[in-house]
Amino acid sequence: MILIYTQRITKRVSYIFKLYFEHLIGIPYELTSNGEAFDAYEGPKLNYSTRQFKDSVQFHPAELLFKTGIEGQELNVFTHNGLKAFYPVHQQKAVLPFDPFAAAFYLVTRYEEYLPYRKDKFGRFDAFESISVKYDFLQKPLVNIWSQQIKQLFLEKYPDLKFKKRYFRFIPTYDIDSAYAYRCKGTVRTVAATIRDMLKFDFYEIYERAKVIFGRQPDPFDTYDFQLALQKEFSLHPVYFVLMADYGQFDKNLPVGNTHFQHLIKSLADYGDVGVHPSFEANTSFQRLSAEVSRLSSILNREITRSRQHFLRVNFPITYRNLIQADITNDYTMGYASLPGFRAGICDTYNFYDLDLETETMLRIHPFAVMDGTLRDYMLKEIPDSLQIIKQLIDEVKAVNGTFISLWHNESLCNQKRWEGWQALYVDLIRYAMG
Repeated sequence: MILIYTQRITKRVSYIFKLYFEHLIGIPYELTSNGEAFDAYEGPKLNYSTRQFKDSVQFHPAELLFKTGIEGQELNVFTHNGLKAFYPVHQQKAVLPFDPFAAAFYLVTRYEEYLPYRKDKFGRFDAFESISVKYDFLQKPLVNIWSQQIKQLFLEKYPDLKFKKRYFRFIPTYDIDSAYAYRCKGTVRTVAATIRDMLKFDFYEIYERAKVIFGRQPDPFDTYDFQLALQKEFSLHPVYFVLMADYGQFDKNLPVGNTHFQHLIKSLADYGDVGVHPSFEANTSFQRLSAEVSRLSSILNREITRSRQHFLRVNFPITYRNLIQADITNDYTMGYASLPGFRAGICDTYNFYDLDLETETMLRIHPFAVMDGTLRDYMLKEIPDSLQIIKQLIDEVKAVNGTFISLWHNESLCNQKRWEGWQALYVDLIRYAMG
């Protein structure tokens, strides 16, 4: 066991040391503010204070973990051993020239997203507003890397220490924004779409829609058999997020009461986990969120505990508070639409810490690293460049034995139109992750 001394055991201190030592490093620990007991302890020790003790690994603390409330942070970002770091310290006996615990807390709580920022057109905190983009470390899971450095520092001083072994994991996830391109849309939507295509003289689209509706060819977005084949070949267990919203400007899935749609949802649940994909407006409306969770629960006849926000909209802390109130225990929204990488600086699941309430919650956050639409629509990358970006991210996660989560859509696997070639890219992603 590692005994950790700090002059005050705050909620923030308890939260971040639990994340590091219980979840990332994997070794029993205990916090104490009793200096005499710490000094007398003969086992491995960590001193998180300015006080001097003999025979311990000392980290000089910044002030962040001993404060309450939210205030602007003057982050002095610098490079240490080839990696970005912040919250620098200037004590000679400290084993690192920065406070990795304060820095990790800032990243995983998304502290900067509680501060005033300029929202994008969908009301989101954009990647380009973040410190990780401004200082070019979005593609590095810094919290995981720092945990490895801390582990190594302890091994150098206490070589007999035993840590829990970590393993790389790959979790494919899919957002079902539009289950089918043409099927099951209902008469009104089908007629309206046909008229729209006629006005644009898009006769190819009219022809394709007709062939699908009259059963002459499969719907292009019906890629579920292909997904199932991949799951069987590579022993994958995916997570699906299904949009259960009423039809609207940003929510265009099938009618919830459609029997074919319900059958599809049930079949997806046979081969993976199914969660709710809260609609655009449900991001801030608990009533809508609750209704959509209830719809999915009724179809599957089971409790719904997983979610990912449509359009990746997260507003701190209201979005997560609503999820908790709706009995959602696992959320997979943590990632950016505009750039791939590690939004919270971590590639492991962790508990959401509510900064406004200064409390650790039981809502588990599952960060994803890359989305198909990010590469194709936001970054305008071709397939070879996209694959290289994906491989680099997977390498980063494998290096720290973390969890790599991808976000794909059923429609991007259709291998048609703007998604031509992306089906093969996705297979390459899986092979590289599983290799």
